[in-house]
Amino acid sequence: MKKILLTGATGYIGKRMISVIAENGYKVVCCSRDVSRFSKPDGIKDDLIEVIEVDFLKEETLKNIPYDISGAYYLMHSMSTSDDYEESEKTCAQNFVSAIEKTQCEHIIYLSGLVNQKELSKHLNSRFNVEKLLIECEIAVTVLRAGIIIGSGSASFEIIRDLVEKLPVMITPRWLNTKCQPIGIANVLDFLIFTLFKKETYHKSFDIGCDNVLTYKEILMGYANVRGLKRSIFILPVMTPKLSSYWLYFITSTSYNLASSLVGSMKIEVVCKDESLSQIKKITGVTPFSYREALERTMAKIQANEILSSWKDSFISSRNDSSLKEYIEVPHFGCFKDVRSAKYDDKEKCLDRVFGVGGNNGWYGQGLWKIRGYMDVLVGGPGLRRGRTHPLQLHEGDALDFWRVIYANREEGKLILFAEMKLPGEAWLMFKLYKGKLWQKAVFRPRGLWGRLYWYSVLPFHGLIFKGMVRKLAIDR
Repeated sequence: MKKILLTGATGYIGKRMISVIAENGYKVVCCSRDVSRFSKPDGIKDDLIEVIEVDFLKEETLKNIPYDISGAYYLMHSMSTSDDYEESEKTCAQNFVSAIEKTQCEHIIYLSGLVNQKELSKHLNSRFNVEKLLIECEIAVTVLRAGIIIGSGSASFEIIRDLVEKLPVMITPRWLNTKCQPIGIANVLDFLIFTLFKKETYHKSFDIGCDNVLTYKEILMGYANVRGLKRSIFILPVMTPKLSSYWLYFITSTSYNLASSLVGSMKIEVVCKDESLSQIKKITGVTPFSYREALERTMAKIQANEILSSWKDSFISSRNDSSLKEYIEVPHFGCFKDVRSAKYDDKEKCLDRVFGVGGNNGWYGQGLWKIRGYMDVLVGGPGLRRGRTHPLQLHEGDALDFWRVIYANREEGKLILFAEMKLPGEAWLMFKLYKGKLWQKAVFRPRGLWGRLYWYSVLPFHGLIFKGMVRKLAIDR
């Protein structure tokens, strides 16, 4: 059985490719910088998946890559986790090439962004530079270039949904007149798998997209039409990129860094070359859905709670890019704590409430949590906008509003969250069902004098927030 190396296995595309690769008769070797973030998809046999810890910014971890791999997917994109993400992406690509050339790999597939103009945004230029580095590899490389990806949980789709659902009237930047060519996530996965080991694609790049070339305004209005919403859009002739980024950041669930990168790309027309698209369709036999059909399929998945992955799963949506391992051990010394407990009425129902906290279900003290969320957004944090992927299920690494799940075990009755809101310190929130009670523990490790002042300033609200929260989680009132 051939082994396929999958980089970016905890990312939006990578998570979905795991099942696709396994279903097509290959063993998938998943690369993750932090194996504690990795959750094996349901339904995949153990002998079809292997997880290795590799950080392509750390050369010493590259030795974990098996020698006997036959193919590889390069699906790593920073999308502006920091100001120097171009250099990070370049280093990752160089280290990947160095490592992969020492294996038996026959074919590499890279998912890049559409580039069809001489002037590129910072984000698209970084993707193109990675593409050039990979093409120089001794191994055969195929590059697939995509624009906006329409799928449940994709950053582009979530922005479209947030804008249209929240704003009956939009005053928008002029880049809404820019043309683009979207593609459904299912079609992206089809192109990725059906290109593998196709020799006619070796050492070539191909544009992939649906047959609809639309402006971003038409993209938004198309979503409104599918949802049966009446929307009006007015375009301002002058709105700076910085203002545009803030506009996206405050209205949608995206981070500011991601919004800034997307705005830079949205000013540039990204349309497939007809000949390139025709060639890859003929080679793979894939006929992309229309934009409308991609939207309808996506909405059906959301309504059925079948969101397999989200851009928020990545630390792109975090305040930092650290490993979960750094926070799994909750500190005891030098910390402030708030510990409360309440007898639960029914264990399974209590577990449902604990593991269903956040997102649309709220935080059982909703008014004050909302105020804290608005405050967080104003200072550049995620606020309560990221929600959750599934109404009841949680996995390590999931984004949960302004928290990150670092431990989730329903059988053990234990959930640990790490705060990604803006704080002068570090905070954890833990839940544990033990001997007929639900135990709730908030831990705050202050950073300097400001951290201590912050704790004492919010202390009066803890009785309102945490006391009410543990009672409502324990007993359905």
